[in-house]
Amino acid sequence: MPNGALMIEFAEAVWDSDDARLAAARDAIIAEMGAAALVDSAGIAATFNAIDRVADATGIPIDEERLAPTAEFRAALGIDAFPSRTVQTPAAQT
Repeated sequence: MPNGALMIEFAEAVWDSDDARLAAARDAIIAEMGAAALVDSAGIAATFNAIDRVADATGIPIDEERLAPTAEFRAALGIDAFPSRTVQTPAAQT
């Protein structure tokens, strides 16, 4: 992907708590791709944040194929204890 490393750095900087890192990533996008690309990139990052919040708030169940790979960190974070979070297997949905 053209400028893939730059976009990855921006995405990681968005979620990091280092303001200098984020500023550097924004400046790099503007220098390499232009201001419009920064606006598009920020919009995409914000949309992903919103999508996750909507899914969490509505209690959308996790995809079955993601249950096993995420079990350890869900347990560590206490996600399975959230009232809106239920794990249903196909047998339990009858």
